[in-house]
Amino acid sequence: MAIAGDLFKLVRSGLDIRAVQSHVRKPFRFLLHGDPGLVAEMRALLLSGHDDSVPIDAATCLETIIPGQTLATGDSREIRAILSLSRNPRSDNPPANADVRKLSALHVPIFEILVDESSVGSGPLSPPRAGAVERYVVPALTREALRTRVFPHLVVVSKGVEIAVGRRLPVLRETVAVKLTRDAAGNALKVALASAVIDHIPVLGLVLGAFASAGDMVAITGIQVMLLLHVEAAYGRDPDMHRVWQILPIIGGGFGWRTIARELAGFIPVAGVPIKGAIAYAGTIVVGEGATFLLEHGRHMNSQQASIIYERTKNDALQLARDLVSRFGKPN
Repeated sequence: MAIAGDLFKLVRSGLDIRAVQSHVRKPFRFLLHGDPGLVAEMRALLLSGHDDSVPIDAATCLETIIPGQTLATGDSREIRAILSLSRNPRSDNPPANADVRKLSALHVPIFEILVDESSVGSGPLSPPRAGAVERYVVPALTREALRTRVFPHLVVVSKGVEIAVGRRLPVLRETVAVKLTRDAAGNALKVALASAVIDHIPVLGLVLGAFASAGDMVAITGIQVMLLLHVEAAYGRDPDMHRVWQILPIIGGGFGWRTIARELAGFIPVAGVPIKGAIAYAGTIVVGEGATFLLEHGRHMNSQQASIIYERTKNDALQLARDLVSRFGKPN
């Protein structure tokens, strides 16, 4: 109990609630351009999901570009992407965004979204770079049609303001949570690898090993707690340390990630460095996905749903461990 209490104090002292609150307030804008009907439809979709009326800060983060008019960009640094919408050019309606490439002067990513009811959907593997145009073909402007490529890429180009994006545009919250979870898992992986490397260097391991092991436990727990705070903030909840400390053990333990750790440790017993990294990665993934499910559905996963995420996360971590083993080479 004393160790748990010390861990609680150390992690809590390293958390900055004000930083979470500042993320919520970060300004951003998405510019909508093209077919007026599709622009209105996209605006309605992006603003859907608010409990009551649409907050002013949510409505103002979407700005419509009227073709032929000079754009009052204000602080262009707030513009994260342009969504240019048109219908299937084979239809009777010509595309409204024939001048879309002129918008590249704004030097922001441009999503050229073509609505083709006969398509199954397609798009690039990576989001557009600043000033570049990438075409996405979708059968309709629905959450289901856009969540495969458009929404994930839109969140990627919103790096640094993802929490604010989720807070103001509820339809993007699940996608935001996925990115926050992957980013946090990557950070936990780096911490675990750095600590494990120290443990495996004879002199440094002798001198710093115990401190490194304790330090990475605090750091990884801190990463997971901050992940919960960030995901909750993206879902419109104000930071609440008491609530987070209540649900972290439920989520972390409920998905059996300690069982994952045991299975990974038995995978390559002598490969401590990559296994330690894979365990940190898997544990953080299940914490983030568990919190997202809870916020999406208002309940924890049942045993069948937890089993699915357990198997997938274990398999991903095993592949990660294999990759890391090959990168580190065979241990001496």
